[in-house]
Amino acid sequence: MAVTGDSVTINTEGLASSLIEDTESHDLLGSRKCCIFKIPNLLYRQNETAFIPDAFSLGPIHHGHPNMRSTEKFKVMYLHGLITRISSPDTRKKRVIDLVNSIKDVEREAREYYAEPIEYTPEEFVKILVLDGCFIIELFRKKAYEELREQDDPIFSTSCMLQFLYHDLILLENQVPWIVLERLFNATIQQTYNDALLLLAIRFFGSTFSPIPPPTTILPLEGVKHIVDLLRKWLVSSSKEEESNSEYWEVMPSATALVEAGIKLVKGTSESILDVEFNDGILKIPPLFSQETTETVFRNLICFEQCYPNCESRLSSYAVLIGNLINTRKDMDILCENEIIDSWLNRKDAVQFFNKLYHYSYLKTFYYGRLCKKVNGYCQRRWPRWRAVLVRNYFNTPWAMLSTLAAIILLILSFLQTLYTMKR
Repeated sequence: MAVTGDSVTINTEGLASSLIEDTESHDLLGSRKCCIFKIPNLLYRQNETAFIPDAFSLGPIHHGHPNMRSTEKFKVMYLHGLITRISSPDTRKKRVIDLVNSIKDVEREAREYYAEPIEYTPEEFVKILVLDGCFIIELFRKKAYEELREQDDPIFSTSCMLQFLYHDLILLENQVPWIVLERLFNATIQQTYNDALLLLAIRFFGSTFSPIPPPTTILPLEGVKHIVDLLRKWLVSSSKEEESNSEYWEVMPSATALVEAGIKLVKGTSESILDVEFNDGILKIPPLFSQETTETVFRNLICFEQCYPNCESRLSSYAVLIGNLINTRKDMDILCENEIIDSWLNRKDAVQFFNKLYHYSYLKTFYYGRLCKKVNGYCQRRWPRWRAVLVRNYFNTPWAMLSTLAAIILLILSFLQTLYTMKR
């Protein structure tokens, strides 16, 4: 570039060649396999702690972070325990070589799962995947089979470690591709402990969303990408999928407004928290655990839905629905009293959490549109509202009921006395 007076001379041919080179030397859309994303700043700012590992780096993105180095020894201990259990002293090295080779075969494919470039060499990347992957599958096995745990197991003998892992395993940035976990699992499976990896993972996270016990069997889930994707697919596949229509986009009234309109809120019994149903003035909502990891898992599931191409916004829609129901402390009290939300949190903090959970999330389709339309239609009817007012004001306690009945009896007697006097 040259500057002459007030004018600027640009090497247009060189600039054009540079632009063409940029467009031809990069995969502009990224790999189709890409499914492990860095959290967008807009969502990250909502609550940074919901996206950052507490103690364990899993996969390459947070690997080597100073705060995570102290737990690397636990991964090595778990790998040593696994190799010792499935092989003799003479075959241990061969076992490790087999594990490395099984992941080396998918090393390039595994890189494509990450939206950000992986700066590690193939050898370093394979080492991370083998060590972290074996740690995860051993963790799932030890949770399911207590006899596999050593007496001094650092994870299960220390109260905080397991809680750290429940948090760190469900972070979108902290994922190991499912193809890696499956290969390592199949290469180390034993005849005695042969439950499927999918089932072990679901059992591990079984009480994350609901107090209903996790299933002993699950439907096959196709195309699982990683643990976050597995949890989402499990919730969606176990729900009774309602036909969605983007034409319907109505706000659900708050829990207090629903009660005042004569709608009864009832704890549902479905395996999936997504199965919210409304029939004949009864809104059934499956119970939801509100605990330490609730915000983390929901924010990461919603972020995955927001970032993954053509992903249905099922969890995002659920967050919008629950956020509509809970506007005040009174709304939260109603849901807790009806055992719909098991609140381990301060209820005032819980209201803030549910109100902000879906902020900056964008939905092409709201999956509870038809449900909201039915509820709003019912709320506009007069008789249910009058009946609710009558019950609330005159029949809400035994004493109020007795007083109301006494007043009715006195009114009837007064009427009969007046009628008798007129006939005389």
